[in-house]
Amino acid sequence: MQEYWESYVKPIDGHKAMVSFNASVSDMLPDTEYIYVAFVKVKLNNPKEDGLVTDKEANDIGSIEDRLELESLRYRSGKYIGRIISQGEVNFIYYLKLDLEWSDTVQSAMNHFKEYTHELGSRIDMEWEVYQKLLFPNVKEWQMIANHHSCNKLKEHGDNLRIDRAIEHKAYFSSEEDRQSFLDLIEVENFTNQKDMEVPFKNKTMYGVQFYRWDVPFYYDIDELTMKIIDMSTSCNGSYDGWESYLVKI
Repeated sequence: MQEYWESYVKPIDGHKAMVSFNASVSDMLPDTEYIYVAFVKVKLNNPKEDGLVTDKEANDIGSIEDRLELESLRYRSGKYIGRIISQGEVNFIYYLKLDLEWSDTVQSAMNHFKEYTHELGSRIDMEWEVYQKLLFPNVKEWQMIANHHSCNKLKEHGDNLRIDRAIEHKAYFSSEEDRQSFLDLIEVENFTNQKDMEVPFKNKTMYGVQFYRWDVPFYYDIDELTMKIIDMSTSCNGSYDGWESYLVKI
């Protein structure tokens, strides 16, 4: 199975955290063959003021990550499923069949990095709660991941993300009444309704709406906007289905 990784930023225990996770395992959980969650906590030597890693030290962290993967393969230890950088530390997270050789695996890797201090540990996690509740994103976090992919794609094609333009959005609801309640909300926020849609979904009809407003699609601006739309659609028992923008190269 080909691995598929994503990254995003969120607060953990009141501190900024950069989370990377292996999204390719999410459809097969819980995996009852791998019942131990294990970690290696590496202390950064020169973290940023916000507790994240500098570009210079990121090379060292990448090397540690690669060496841990190499040793886990050699010891057949388990699956690497995520990484959290926060408060001047990096946590590498694995799931294991057995944790008997975890200490040997980590020590073999960290012997190559004497300048870094580390801790390690493991415990039973049969339901994969660490992955599902700590690493895996919620609806809003997934939307921010999608936002940044879209922004990157626009930027790659020469878009100036700081110029406003008509940005189209979609949302879906289980009843016409809920859709109308949502339309009332977005009208107050100066969105324009382009069209209503009725879409068959799992033996029922979903009531959709396509709408737009002139906004700036720059990363943090579009995050703030889509979080607000998610809140409005959720309050009307609906779900937000993303946005689209045309290129603006000026």
